[in-house]
Amino acid sequence: MIYSSSTTAVPEISKVPRHVAVIMDGNGRWATKRFLPRVAGHVKGVEAVRGLVEACALRGVEYLTLFAFSSENWRRPQEEVTLLMRLFMTALEREVSKMHANNIRLKVVGDLSRFDDKLRDMIANAERKTAGNTRLTVSVCANYGGRWDIMQAIGKMVGARPGATQFSEEQLAPHLAMAYAPEPDLFIRTGGEQRISNFMLWQLAYTEFYFTETYWPDFSIDCLDAAIASYQQRERRFGRTGAQLAEKAG
Repeated sequence: MIYSSSTTAVPEISKVPRHVAVIMDGNGRWATKRFLPRVAGHVKGVEAVRGLVEACALRGVEYLTLFAFSSENWRRPQEEVTLLMRLFMTALEREVSKMHANNIRLKVVGDLSRFDDKLRDMIANAERKTAGNTRLTVSVCANYGGRWDIMQAIGKMVGARPGATQFSEEQLAPHLAMAYAPEPDLFIRTGGEQRISNFMLWQLAYTEFYFTETYWPDFSIDCLDAAIASYQQRERRFGRTGAQLAEKAG
């Protein structure tokens, strides 16, 4: 199924966000504050991911998207990048069977060409194993960037229509990396920063944003509930007026 853009159609609105997207920021600062190596924060952050996945499944969230490693993160010190890759493989080894047992599907989204063969094979096997699961889809964005996503989609769209000079959103949509998911209802960024950092630039057009000072390793179920409570107070108009919404509700 290919979902339409929120700029071309009004999506279904529910009390619980159908799709939650998260930038998991603050791992390194969490560790530094405790006089620990930065990687300790990333290790602790994996535990927070596990708790978030479980909480989203219990609350009826259908899609959870996690920004794990951006295309710009290659600029970090080589030692940290290497440790992050090892941590990614360890997490796949430990968590995929648990996810499968709980009817959770895993997708890994991004330009995987820079990863080594072993990691790509692990990703492919994990996706195959969980492909039929329906309770919750967890998408991990790795070597992902919003501009990369748009450009790769444009390339595929143009290639599919040689000679065409005009294109529409509907023609682009199937080629986006996350065409299988509706656009996020709620975007959460931890760690105190208030920017989207090249994450899902196309898909966040009408998403509700929630920023928290909490570092990612400390992001608890209560923190998730606070974000959802904030989301539930928002009036999602999608270009319409408040009066139109009131009339429809009446």
